[in-house]
Amino acid sequence: MDEQNIPIDINTTKLLDWLISRRHISKDWQNDILKIREKINNAIQDMPEHQGVIELLSGQHINYFHCLKIIEILKETEADTKNLFGRYGSQRMKDWKDIVQMYEKNSLYLAEAAQVLIRNSNFEVPSLRKQVTKLEQVQAECEKKIKELGKTETFTLGEFNASCKQLGIAGKNIKKELTTLLNDLPEIYERAAKKTKSLTPTLTLHNAYLQYHGYGDVHSNALPVLSYVIEKGNTTTYEYTYGEKPISIELPDVKLEIDEEPKVMETIDFGDEIDFDISPEKSEIDWGTLSSTDDGFEIVDHTDLDANMDDTGIVVEKSGIDGGIARGHQAFTLLDNPKTRDQFLNDLMELEAFLLLRMYEKSNESEDVLDISQMQDLPSEFQMQTVESLTSMLECIRGVLNEVTSKRTQHLHNVKHFPKYIDMLTDSLLQKLSSVDRIRDTKGVLEGKIKDARSQTEQMLPIIDTVIRNTKMLQEQVADDISKKYKGRIVNIIGSVNML
Repeated sequence: MDEQNIPIDINTTKLLDWLISRRHISKDWQNDILKIREKINNAIQDMPEHQGVIELLSGQHINYFHCLKIIEILKETEADTKNLFGRYGSQRMKDWKDIVQMYEKNSLYLAEAAQVLIRNSNFEVPSLRKQVTKLEQVQAECEKKIKELGKTETFTLGEFNASCKQLGIAGKNIKKELTTLLNDLPEIYERAAKKTKSLTPTLTLHNAYLQYHGYGDVHSNALPVLSYVIEKGNTTTYEYTYGEKPISIELPDVKLEIDEEPKVMETIDFGDEIDFDISPEKSEIDWGTLSSTDDGFEIVDHTDLDANMDDTGIVVEKSGIDGGIARGHQAFTLLDNPKTRDQFLNDLMELEAFLLLRMYEKSNESEDVLDISQMQDLPSEFQMQTVESLTSMLECIRGVLNEVTSKRTQHLHNVKHFPKYIDMLTDSLLQKLSSVDRIRDTKGVLEGKIKDARSQTEQMLPIIDTVIRNTKMLQEQVADDISKKYKGRIVNIIGSVNML
């Protein structure tokens, strides 16, 4: 086979070594190339205004092949400096011809072109592409975070709206709205008191049970507050304590600061695991016990009340009835007074437990012969009961419990009797709004990052295309030049340059 027809394949990364090993260039070519670069930099300072020159000099490394094109352009722009002997008198033409001659000496142009080809193929283009990939990753991560934050924002805002709906407020001026809602408490307690009338059969059953088991007069003192409310309604604590209505009622002033909303404390992270619910059943705050003062209520320790507490759990004033005027905590109704309210709830829960136990006995009485004989001795009130009737009684109890212990009622009760509670409740709601604001701010920052990353990507893509196009062109120019040195044999520069 004719050697002329055998192509020369040169790997891109080995191109410089191949040129040195074939002695087309010297090993110390880099020392000479510095002088050429310096001369090019000086020549660029004085160039004619020509579109071709502008395109050649814009944003790319000037090599030997560019210099040849510049000389062709100068032949047009410097034509008026040509003398009779065909030589140009222009300094521009002289400078660029000197540059070309320096390039051609020892094939320095080929060494520099090979180096640029290797650098663009192995480093420049991959590095630019890596930057674009990183920018795309930034966009993807920011978009993912925005989506997650959007879910958190929706959830947090939903929590705020749900809490406001539960409280029955709009959430515009939380303190003022909560204070206005305190007027609903009497109606709520009156409704609960009326519902207790349905517990009369259950209370009768409970008392019969105590009587049957030989507790004598004990049943008359059982569930005192509940029994009283069923019989006489939600009267003042004064009337419950002394058995007569007061001549007048002097309710303590409820002092609440509603001029401005409390400032929300800054938090580092609002994440999904934060629970802003401070409902009474979750709160671990010890509110102590309320005592009356000249100015209203204050929180005191339980131990301070032991000496002054009678069998009903009510603090008896040292001055007794005090002229028939209900003052301080005695001016509150039984369901509004924190002390008697707790006793009322305890009575309800005791009655609930009583029914649950009776229901258990009823549902299992057929399994034990001994239980059957014992049930026959029970009063008729018990023998007439069924699981269904007991279940109906249980639902009545829980209806009253739900009325008094609903989250809205508990929040309003605490707002009225514990001055700091309104700040805590307001703060918990404002924290949710503050979290939503921080989420939106964070989303704004992330959207800014996406915009910057997209802008940088759009700027870099044309640069990458230009570098690849110039590299491919340089590949062809180097291959053609080497081919001339081998009498026109086909030269293929292979490897990473073909992966661009």
